[in-house]
Amino acid sequence: MRKLFELWKKYSYMLMIIFIIISLFDFRIGIAAIVCMIAPIIVSVFRGRFWCGNLCPRGNFYDNIMSRFSKKKAVPKFIKSTYFRVFVVIFTFTMFGLGIKNNWGNPAGIGMVFYRIIVITTLIGMMLSFFYSNRSWCHFCPMGSIAALISYFKKDKKILEVSNTCVSCKICEKKCPMEITPYDYKGDVLSHPDCIQCAKCVIACPKTSIGYNKLR
Repeated sequence: MRKLFELWKKYSYMLMIIFIIISLFDFRIGIAAIVCMIAPIIVSVFRGRFWCGNLCPRGNFYDNIMSRFSKKKAVPKFIKSTYFRVFVVIFTFTMFGLGIKNNWGNPAGIGMVFYRIIVITTLIGMMLSFFYSNRSWCHFCPMGSIAALISYFKKDKKILEVSNTCVSCKICEKKCPMEITPYDYKGDVLSHPDCIQCAKCVIACPKTSIGYNKLR
């Protein structure tokens, strides 16, 4: 199972590329994108934004492909702001809802709505990656924002924790794609709702102070 998980984290972006290509031949296939809209919400109930950092094919694409071209600069505060994220959620779902309404009864038309959203948002994420972090899109992804909101209200025990052995060297902050500061949670759970549990901070920590259930 572990090997399968590692393969998924390394190559799942290929599913997104295949999806984008084959949907051009039959837009009805685009409806399959609903999985990437529902899954983050379901997973967030149990594991916070675990989907975003480990299972999302698009996130995988940004990690494995766009990271090679990214300047890895901090994402502007405006993009991460609550106001902007709320706007993106409302705008995206309004456009999505109108698209579904106008194409109701037409599977190809509905599939095109899904396809268009996936392609446009992926391109936005790609463009931002060239100037900022390769995970720039994840800071205001509509589904990620909703998952973060659920994580905020539902405290889960299966999240990362930072033990008291942390020396605040701040290496974890430099490695975090979501620009979170794990060392601020010393002796507590890493309860930040936007933690995507990618484990980059776990791997980077020289004191192995970050991990699951380290306080128990």
